[in-house]
Amino acid sequence: MLYFKAGASTSFYRAFLGIRLEVQEMETTIPDAVKQMLRIVKQLQSKYPNKRFTLDGRLVGDLGEILVENAYDVRLHEGLRKHHDGITPDGRQVQIKATMQNSLTFPVDHIPDYYLGIKINVDGTFREVFNGPGRIAGEAVKGRKPTKTNLHSVSISILERLNGKVLDRDRILRQAR
Repeated sequence: MLYFKAGASTSFYRAFLGIRLEVQEMETTIPDAVKQMLRIVKQLQSKYPNKRFTLDGRLVGDLGEILVENAYDVRLHEGLRKHHDGITPDGRQVQIKATMQNSLTFPVDHIPDYYLGIKINVDGTFREVFNGPGRIAGEAVKGRKPTKTNLHSVSISILERLNGKVLDRDRILRQAR
């Protein structure tokens, strides 16, 4: 049996893939949540060895947006918006991408005003991969043919190299701690 305990208080049970999950309400930090989810993924992988159960996708993207909002001078838009996830106090529109793997995605159909990409570590911390104008990050996909998913995959190493071209004045500022 697999139990996911998020803290003390009222609990409820839900059956999912034959595994019993116990979820209790509480305030939790993103690093603690990431560690708990990765423990659950390992147990799911043991029970269902033909599946990877990677956390990349919508979940990782949402975690990344929250991490960026908490660490940078960016306010997230309410709900989903086409092309950009947040805005800086001086009006710069920012697309945020996050991964726990070795690549990030970049859109096929547009170049975001600003692109902020992070890699979330297994301990729930993150490191910045790219922070700057979308046109600079877009150099990684220049000349590529469109994809069916409308997203290009770009390796972290390429984005980190391009990040070196970004002037300090063109970066989204980190919040003072």
